[in-house]
Amino acid sequence: MTVAATNWAGNIAFGAERFHEPRSVGELRRIVAGSRSVRAVGTGHSFNAIADTTGDLVSVAGLPRVVGLDERAGTVTVSAGLRFGELAEVLDRSGLALHNLGSLPHISVAGACATGTHGSGVANGCLAAAVRSVELVTADGALVTVERGAAEFPGAVVSLGALGVVTRLTLDVVPAFEVRQWVYEGLPTAVLRERFDEVMAAAYSVSLFTAWRTDRIDQVWLKARGGADAPGAWLGAVLADGPRHPVPGCPPEPCTRQLGVPGRWHTRLPHFRPDFTPSSGDELQSEYFVARANAVAAFDALDAVRARISPALQIGEIRTVAADDLWLSPAYKRDCVAFHFTWHPDAAAAAGAVEAVEEALSTFTARPHWGKVFAMTPEAIRESYPRWEDFCRLLGEFDPAGTFRNEFVARHFHAR
Repeated sequence: MTVAATNWAGNIAFGAERFHEPRSVGELRRIVAGSRSVRAVGTGHSFNAIADTTGDLVSVAGLPRVVGLDERAGTVTVSAGLRFGELAEVLDRSGLALHNLGSLPHISVAGACATGTHGSGVANGCLAAAVRSVELVTADGALVTVERGAAEFPGAVVSLGALGVVTRLTLDVVPAFEVRQWVYEGLPTAVLRERFDEVMAAAYSVSLFTAWRTDRIDQVWLKARGGADAPGAWLGAVLADGPRHPVPGCPPEPCTRQLGVPGRWHTRLPHFRPDFTPSSGDELQSEYFVARANAVAAFDALDAVRARISPALQIGEIRTVAADDLWLSPAYKRDCVAFHFTWHPDAAAAAGAVEAVEEALSTFTARPHWGKVFAMTPEAIRESYPRWEDFCRLLGEFDPAGTFRNEFVARHFHAR
């Protein structure tokens, strides 16, 4: 009964009749088997009703903590409710790392993987790309493990919670590494257009922050593995003379260390530190994935409607994500550029801006982030996912009675 009644941002009030935080997998299995409608919730960082239900809402945060290293296999098995910040510290102490991390270390491993959440880097896949196996409780209370190589595996990783409640994940790990982070200010958008690939490949992870108000990118965050010191000027941008927060006017203390100071991978790849709440939650977020080959054209299309976007916007972020083979991943089978928008907490203003963004990207087969605010029709989304029918078939196999099929899932998928 300790599950939050709203999501992190407070824009979604969960409609569940009952809230559960089971303390064992056995207890979770009994809850699921006895429920006609159940959904799992992670850290609540989704901005739409993807986790909502009218029945039983279950948090896996109370399940026994598991961090099982297998150095010979190059994997770690973790309990689903573990947060990336917690996992990263354990891995680093063993000289290991994940290939990438998202902006926030506060989010749960299972929730991030289930929604295709990602970090940044032209060669870095989304967080779910590291998954080697997933264990979940299905509608009849059975405990099922799906491993990489199985026919259903590509549909079972980014599954939106629609196949069952994930209890454990096994992830690929790599040797730990150091990262240095610099922030540049004022990159001319003309340079970005001419040298987009060069800009985005300038470091292991690159993020562009823009308020979509001027002809310059406000900040470029470069996260580099080793290498020489950064020059004072780069492609017309100037090295920041102190730490920065990506949102104008916010103090930089919650952000990870900058100014090129070396640090462990998990203290630099996220934008925010795990010991700080990155913001009050007073925001809404949207994000759209476009093929990287269309990055400049998509940027121009958004720039053409910036007068409709910028009044509702706190800050925008542009990142790249490498292609993967997970059926519902927004980066499925195509290297992507992701256009992220952090809106002011005004639902009406955000809705108008989202409409402008989606109109601008309508010719680029954009895929919205599953856990953020979007208005695209199910038909438009379906057309951008070649394995959509295969996932619907998987829904029918795993959940024939629709136990996990809330309004969000039912709107976008039908069980075969």
